[in-house]
Amino acid sequence: MSIPKNPLSRRSVLKGTAATVLAGTTAGLSAPFVHAADPITLRIAGTGVNQFKQLADKAKEDLGFTIQYTSLTSDDVVKRAVTQPTSFDLLDAEYWMLKKIVPGGKLRGMDVNKIKYYDKIVPIFTKGELPDGTPVAREGISPIKVSYLTASESTEFADGPTDYMTLIPTVYNADTLGIRPDLIGRPIDSWAELLNPEFKGKASILNIPSIGIMDAAMVCESTGLVSYVDKGNMTKEEIDATIKVMTEAKKDGQFRAFWKEFNESVNLMASGEVVIQSMWSPAVTKVRQQGVPCIYQPLKEGYRAWAGGLGMPTHVDGKQLDAVYEFVNWYLSGWAGAFLNRQGYYTAVLETAKENMSANEWDFWMEGKPAKSDILSPTGEPIEPAGAVRDGGSFWDRMGSVSVWNTVMDEDRYMVRKWNEFIAA
Repeated sequence: MSIPKNPLSRRSVLKGTAATVLAGTTAGLSAPFVHAADPITLRIAGTGVNQFKQLADKAKEDLGFTIQYTSLTSDDVVKRAVTQPTSFDLLDAEYWMLKKIVPGGKLRGMDVNKIKYYDKIVPIFTKGELPDGTPVAREGISPIKVSYLTASESTEFADGPTDYMTLIPTVYNADTLGIRPDLIGRPIDSWAELLNPEFKGKASILNIPSIGIMDAAMVCESTGLVSYVDKGNMTKEEIDATIKVMTEAKKDGQFRAFWKEFNESVNLMASGEVVIQSMWSPAVTKVRQQGVPCIYQPLKEGYRAWAGGLGMPTHVDGKQLDAVYEFVNWYLSGWAGAFLNRQGYYTAVLETAKENMSANEWDFWMEGKPAKSDILSPTGEPIEPAGAVRDGGSFWDRMGSVSVWNTVMDEDRYMVRKWNEFIAA
């Protein structure tokens, strides 16, 4: 897979000039050496899905930075960003969260002229399309709707690209249901299966309202029990209808559990307590690492997609500001992208990630081709044998089959209240 190269732009010239100046001032000195006498710690707050020790260790090795992670639930990421923005230097947020965070004025636009690989970022984030020009689904909050600010410090999203991105994208995926094929014993091809009485007491859905409601909508739509004008922005009547279906299923004993953190979903699936559930890619990988069969099941109705990136609070300045841009550029330079691709994610700059993966890895994870040899996890455990094909196939098949993105609806407060009533029922 190749990424079309853009013609030379003002941004390219500015970035080239900046790189030349930097090279002149630090000639002959590696980054860790430069920072050794002036140690830098970057505090990153986020959901934990990207908070790997290996990434922190590699950043320390390459940049000399100490990475200090704070792992939070999705809802707490939003609360921390709005109420305690000085408690972190980088926010690892999902794009749907921005609808709640940006109006508070605590997030500074990331200057794209300082992003070395900006012109190589997958156009899902810069144009709202796949690399071949195919538009991505716009139901829910597709990244392009919230990718840009009107100014460096602004509470308004721009209608199109500007020099200031809300987040520099790092990772994204097309989510679906996870299943235990050994315990189910038959093909699964629809979101409707989550409510199949066959799995009574062995199904689970995630309890994060803004995400769980989208899984519920995929289920309700696929069963034909609810129809939507835009399931990414439901009316009160559509919310009521969705919650009614889910509450009735809950009272009938359909659900074994409601999870908030991906390790919970791993334990439920690995133990066999649950055989079908909402799941995230690293959770499926982790189950497989334990030697337990687990499939991230492609479904005929399509995927629910999400995306995340790194954003900067307005208080960051001086050497910390420089360090933030240095870290973000490092993050897009390939090693981190390859590491995350091996989790089953997709990275924002495909070209640099490919340079850090073997041909076998790239073909398996990105092209949907059969593995020529064993596929290893990021930490070296075999997770797929030779001949295996990635669940859902290629990047194009998966991201091209997105039905809706994680979202914050106009009726968000009403939805959250109704969702909590469902959980408490």
